[in-house]
Amino acid sequence: MIGILSFGLLFVLIALHIPIGVAMGLSGLIGVAFAIDLHAALSLLSAQPSSTFSNRDLIILPLFILMGSFASAAGLSSDLFRLVFAFLGHRPGGLAYATIGACAGFGAVSGSSLATAATMTKVAMPEMVARNYSRRLASGSIAAGGTLGMLIPPSIVMVVYGHLTEQFVLTLFAAALERFHPNRIRASHRS
Repeated sequence: MIGILSFGLLFVLIALHIPIGVAMGLSGLIGVAFAIDLHAALSLLSAQPSSTFSNRDLIILPLFILMGSFASAAGLSSDLFRLVFAFLGHRPGGLAYATIGACAGFGAVSGSSLATAATMTKVAMPEMVARNYSRRLASGSIAAGGTLGMLIPPSIVMVVYGHLTEQFVLTLFAAALERFHPNRIRASHRS
């Protein structure tokens, strides 16, 4: 019952336009206070943020975001788009291929699907609309290419998954690259 009431409080706080992180923290704090006691809730509030921020395993996450910001500010996304378009632009649907290829390249730099999709929307969407591509195809190719940001190492999702499951992150990156090995792809097409 306390969990249901905590979720209800969470949704009420979000409806009142309180930021989601603050709303989650407040509803969790109040839920723990009712479930255990106020002293335990305040103890958790004082210890948990510092242990999360001092975790060395997750230091890579802000660095990925910083690297993606630097790459975007340097114009890497438009350079990648022009490069892939130079290779695939002559084919039918080449602009959509170029969008997906540029998303893969930028995703490999930033490690984030959201950052990849947002950045490539600014670069690819105007080009595709100007060349009479439908908006549905343009947004679909950006959305499909944006998901490559979490699949191609280095990936923020893989770092978080490795931390939560206590797996070595380099092993996860190697497994992701192994998945795209040419011999493995040929073998999967045969079966």
